[in-house]
This record gives sequence, C-alpha cells and structure tokens, in this order.
Amino acid sequence: MIWVMIFALAAAVLLGLLALTRRPRAGWEAIVAALLVGLAGYVYQGQPDLAGAPRAPDEAPAGSADAMIAQRQALEQTPQGGNAWLMIADALSRHGEYAEAATVLRGAIEKDPHNAEAWAALGNALVGHAGGTLGPGALYAFRQAEVADPAAPAPPFFLGLAMARSGRLVEARGQWAALLARTPAGAPWRARLAEELTKLDGMIAQARQEGAIP
Repeated sequence: MIWVMIFALAAAVLLGLLALTRRPRAGWEAIVAALLVGLAGYVYQGQPDLAGAPRAPDEAPAGSADAMIAQRQALEQTPQGGNAWLMIADALSRHGEYAEAATVLRGAIEKDPHNAEAWAALGNALVGHAGGTLGPGALYAFRQAEVADPAAPAPPFFLGLAMARSGRLVEARGQWAALLARTPAGAPWRARLAEELTKLDGMIAQARQEGAIP
C-alpha cells in the first residue's frame, strides 16, 4: 500500500508542477526526467517501513548541488525522499535546472508557508540560478526560512555561505559565529561549522592583509 501512495503522490505533484510552470510540451522532458530520477532512486534504496535515521552523507565537491543538498539534509536531519516537493526540487537542482527547482519549491511554500526547509532550499536554488550570487530573492527566502523556524540551523548557514561566495566575508562570519554560539555541543554539524568558520577567518585575514577589506 505504501508504494501505491508514493506513486499516487508523485503523479499528483507532477500534474501540479506542470500546471504551475505552464511550460510548453517541449520543456516537460526535464521535469519528467527529474521526477523519474527521484522515484527511481527511492524505489532502489527506499525502505518506507523503517524508522528515520538520518546520517552524514558522502562527501561531494564543495559548492556543488549535491553538496548543498546533502548539507541541508544533514542540518535539518531530513531523510532522503521524505518530502515529495523537496525530492523533485533536489533532483532538478542536481541537473542544473535551478529555475524549475525554484518553481517547485514555491509550490511547496504555497501549500505550507511555514516550511523552513523549503524556504532554505528555495534560497539555495535562487543562488544556484544566479551563478553563486546572493540576490534579493534568495536573501528574502533565507530570511523567511529564519522566520518560519528561528531554531533551524540551515537558513543562517546557507545565508552565510551565499554571503561568503558573494564576497561579503565579514557578514558571512557574523552569520556563522552567531549560529555556532547557539549550536549545542553535541550537535552533529557543530564540528563542521567550526571548521568552516576557521577557514572563513583565514580568508578574512588574507583579504585584510591584501587591503581588500578594512
């Protein structure tokens, strides 16, 4: 029965996505392919009867869509395939279809405006669509994610990452330092966050030595 529900939900999401995007028929291939990739992965690996037990994902190249998605899932402790909207958006992002991913995530947010993970994922998709630049839309998405769940670590982490990639190193440090200060000692992401903050401090020191920032 669980598989019937999964495929029924996937079909409903696909129909809703096609209605939302209003793309011409020639543009449906990427959306359908991304949905099939996500479903194939879940059929191959998914065990819906097991209790959730998130684990640290395998390493992917820093800044890649895979790395960003894996880090978001680790921060939010979200099992892969746990949300159909996010599953489809993640598949689209992995194929570089950031605009389509953003459309899917807007649909998720319309259904649940308090979905902090969807807001954070939307921010990442918009940053990816802009080639790594933090624009007003992405900034708004990250801020809305913080409003939706002030305790969630993903929004300030990815906002800081986007700021760093945009050259706003000091602002990025403020985001990460504040997040580290409120992160419990036993949090699984604390060591990684501290490591990234140390790297960022080195970048800031070098930029100041070169006169790039005061």
